[in-house]
Amino acid sequence: MLILGIGVSFSVIAQNRVLTPEDVAGMRSVTSVELSEDANYIAYTVTDPADPMKQNRSAEVHLYVYHHPTGERIAYYTTANAGDVRFRPGHESITFLSQPEGESVNALYEMPVHGGGPMKLFQFETSIRDYEWSSGGKQLAFTATEPVKEQSGPMPSEPEIYEEGLKNRKGYLVDLTVSDPMARELEVEGTIYTLRWSPDGDRLAAAVAPTPLVDDYYMRQDVKVISARTGEVVNDNIDHEGKLDDIQWSPMGDRLALLAGNDIHDVIAGRIMVVDADGGKPQNIYSGFKGKFEQIAWTSANTIHFLASESTEVGFGSIQPDGSGFSYELKPGGPIYESFSMADNSHIAFEANTARHPNEVYYKEGVGEPVRITHVNPWLRDVRMGEQSVVTYEARDGLEIEGVLIKPVNYTSGQPVPTIVKVHGGPEAHYSNGWLTSYSSPGQVAAGKGYAVFYPNYRGSTGRGIDFLKSSQVDAGGKEFDDVVDGVDHLIDEGIADNEKIGVTGGSYGGYATGWMATYYSDRFAAGVMNFGISNNISSWGTSDIPRELYLVHSREWFWEDNNWQKYLERSPIYHVDKAQTPLLITHGKADTRVYPGQSLELYRHMKVRKPEVPLRLVMYPGEGHGYRGAAHRHDYNLRMFRWFDTYLKADGEMPPISIQDVLKK
Repeated sequence: MLILGIGVSFSVIAQNRVLTPEDVAGMRSVTSVELSEDANYIAYTVTDPADPMKQNRSAEVHLYVYHHPTGERIAYYTTANAGDVRFRPGHESITFLSQPEGESVNALYEMPVHGGGPMKLFQFETSIRDYEWSSGGKQLAFTATEPVKEQSGPMPSEPEIYEEGLKNRKGYLVDLTVSDPMARELEVEGTIYTLRWSPDGDRLAAAVAPTPLVDDYYMRQDVKVISARTGEVVNDNIDHEGKLDDIQWSPMGDRLALLAGNDIHDVIAGRIMVVDADGGKPQNIYSGFKGKFEQIAWTSANTIHFLASESTEVGFGSIQPDGSGFSYELKPGGPIYESFSMADNSHIAFEANTARHPNEVYYKEGVGEPVRITHVNPWLRDVRMGEQSVVTYEARDGLEIEGVLIKPVNYTSGQPVPTIVKVHGGPEAHYSNGWLTSYSSPGQVAAGKGYAVFYPNYRGSTGRGIDFLKSSQVDAGGKEFDDVVDGVDHLIDEGIADNEKIGVTGGSYGGYATGWMATYYSDRFAAGVMNFGISNNISSWGTSDIPRELYLVHSREWFWEDNNWQKYLERSPIYHVDKAQTPLLITHGKADTRVYPGQSLELYRHMKVRKPEVPLRLVMYPGEGHGYRGAAHRHDYNLRMFRWFDTYLKADGEMPPISIQDVLKK
């Protein structure tokens, strides 16, 4: 294989090869799709990763356009990031947010749909966060952090006052038909996360939290209706509680559909809740659904289209606003649809992935199946991959659990192999039977190295209804993690997993699971890679930026009530360090506010002092938060993860050296 530039381009000389960490570092992916009103154009964005050997920046996102009548694919804007791409209503143009080199803020740009250079359409004092066009494309609603007032003082450096003086995201309206458009601030207290125009353009629906704190974003968003003429709130009588992801107006403007939680204790915003636009209590229109609604669009008076996850699959369908008529147009079991955009009921663009490739653009016309129209990683067709399938097994208490299994490339049936368990975070998440390879997910790279990779959807995962989702509440580290071990036992019984060579990894709540397996269940796991995970439930709650969310949708009880301190300490990996015998690599972003870096330091120090004979390493990534963005950091993590597993699952090996240069030279 000749690599001409990681993340830029590379030519594959040898065919039928396996996936490598270098491939993952350079892999591209579609990140959004938008269909024009006449269905002739699909605008889509694609990640362009940086070369990790030269840069540590995050991937750029560039804009492309597919012309359906001719099949032509055009690179429209690749000189800087393009986000929030829209077709401007009533205009033959595409708009997007960007901050080209030399510019101080994220501004709104416009390009003719037929081609031509970008023109800056509107710039605010601070970066525009997101925007929404009115139906005629003349009025613009957007959110932006409120401008900072100039301050001067005698001190050369000012301290940071924690969680005070934070700036709200405010809402603004702009009339772009005038010669010198000026933004007019909406009269709304708090932070605005969503703005949606009513069909007639006289009102906006807004999702508003009282402060910009992350915890308030999760648990305290209210729905308000605002007059577009005065900018004042005209209705704050919508009685919504809990998580909220989106708001959609009915075509007549008399009702709202919320993609939201069923109640304050619902772990996700995955229900369709309908409410009168004048106020009232939102009603879950399909409360018995054993899945999760991922995206909604109110497309006609009696039709709400949706994407929905059911266990490991995703379907596209419709439902009436009263909850009747639920049906799938595309049944679960095909590509994993991540988002959709409709021009009408017969023309739909999707962003979707499969077990063979990351997100691509798919297009559906009429009653047929969606057709893939992009190939952003054409070289993948020459890569040999392991067989991927859904596995179902029974937990020790009889509950049915599902997961996804990737077998090694050229796997011989009945041959036990080293197996890596990848535990998802959240725990309000789930694995779909689609593309499962990334810098932090072993996937097909591991399969090419001879590993099986198991992705369990333990109890508390999404995609299986409210009851299953809430089944792990008040039980952190309990039956949910037993489910993971029971899945390993199932694979051992099936003759797939080698009982002596089981590894485990995961980030966030998956990192918590990894720490738990490396201590409480240490006799079962031969290697662990714990990524920004929880090690002490008590100090984690005291340092996380989402304590209210942790209480309302996870613990459902306070530690200091009913003598819960000991319970939650015993559900912490640090409590079980004396059992630890699993070689453990711990990694963390030094700027993580969700799971504070001290969580990794605590487990590291406890193991270093109490179990010094166990191989242990702690790696910190400067400037990284809850997940890594820098190309060099991602590649470094990926290489270290595989080196750790190769050392302790394939060889008797000594502790790997600190540097990864020896890996890069191979």
